[in-house]
Amino acid sequence: MTDFSKVLEQAKNMQNKMKETQESIKKIEVEGIAGGGSIKIYLNGDGELIKLYMAPEIMKENKEILEDLIIAAHGDAKKKIKIKASEELSKITGGIPLPPGFKWPF
Repeated sequence: MTDFSKVLEQAKNMQNKMKETQESIKKIEVEGIAGGGSIKIYLNGDGELIKLYMAPEIMKENKEILEDLIIAAHGDAKKKIKIKASEELSKITGGIPLPPGFKWPF
């Protein structure tokens, strides 16, 4: 029979590791790129926009092209955050995949 106090201790350790991982994910910064680097969007691990770069030459483009490039750069950054967050989570799950539909943290 398993000692219940050991089970509780393991659960508490897992909870602490999850909190550490959440803090680690918040510190992630990624760069999303579009237009051959003419648009760059930087997001943190919470998915918040922290910086936007637009090359001077791209400002000559029409509004619709700029909008499309910004959306593409944002999508690229979001994809990179998900990958990095999954890498962080796999450290505590031992590489076991999370259930389908699990969203972290966005």
